[in-house]
Amino acid sequence: MEVIRRASHAGSWYTDNPRKLEEELDGWLSAAGLPKSSDVRGVIAPHAGYSYSGRAAAYAFGNIDPTNICGLVPHCMCNDVCNSAKYLTNQMMLFRPTLSVIEELKATGKFELMDLRVDEAEHSMEMHLPYLAKVFKGHQVKVVPILVGALNAESEAKYGKLLEKYIDDPKNFFSVSSDFCHWGTRYISSTSYLVDYFPFSIISSSKVWFNYTHYDNKHGAIYKSIEALDKMGMDIIETGDPDSFKKYLLEFENTICGRHPIGVFLHMTKNCSTKIKIQFLRYEQSSQCKTMRESSVSYASAAAKVDGE
Repeated sequence: MEVIRRASHAGSWYTDNPRKLEEELDGWLSAAGLPKSSDVRGVIAPHAGYSYSGRAAAYAFGNIDPTNICGLVPHCMCNDVCNSAKYLTNQMMLFRPTLSVIEELKATGKFELMDLRVDEAEHSMEMHLPYLAKVFKGHQVKVVPILVGALNAESEAKYGKLLEKYIDDPKNFFSVSSDFCHWGTRYISSTSYLVDYFPFSIISSSKVWFNYTHYDNKHGAIYKSIEALDKMGMDIIETGDPDSFKKYLLEFENTICGRHPIGVFLHMTKNCSTKIKIQFLRYEQSSQCKTMRESSVSYASAAAKVDGE
């Protein structure tokens, strides 16, 4: 009997009405107006509720030409876990795992399987699946879900080395899940789980604190300071240098929740045989903070393309 990973955030983080969902995705993709390119090997895209980040995410997924791609490798924020125990689903497509690649990764001894309960509580990858289903509609694709946790710099490089060969294959596509700065002193309600680095412990949590109020007044209003901070990080990511990105995070402690998947991806693109260029195409904030009592989350979308220069 097949085990199904439910679309557990449908009806809350995004609509559970398939027709309405497709209409929303069509509208955002149309508004982005991006040309499709066969050179796109991956994206960095946000994973908040679609009412906040759906429009921004279209600027990542709108570049994709699905014609020659048969494997999707979503990275999301949780732990270094590879899951082959189930299929993944959303409102428009049933995704099946690429068992051969999953077995290859398991054989390295560096991956473990994620429990279904934990997987369904986690939202990072699920928020990419409706867009991927929309873009790849009518095409036969399979997925290798990889959940990346609180890795140190050495481990990010190690996993980048393990995965770099897959980005050289033009049939593979990587979807990296991350929001950017979480600014403010408030907490947010959450039904997800906090997962520590392997061997991991699972802790149910109902409150997650932002607790981050970096502000450089030379930029003017608080939201302008947040934008400058985020765009500094985005510029560094575009250089493709994982060490510079790590230094930036150590210095400014920007609360980029997918910083570890991004770090792994940067190691992949730096060391693979194919020359890959990352370019950010959209930046938004959930609100424009002007006082210390306010809060916001930033959303940035990028495409990683083969660099023909």
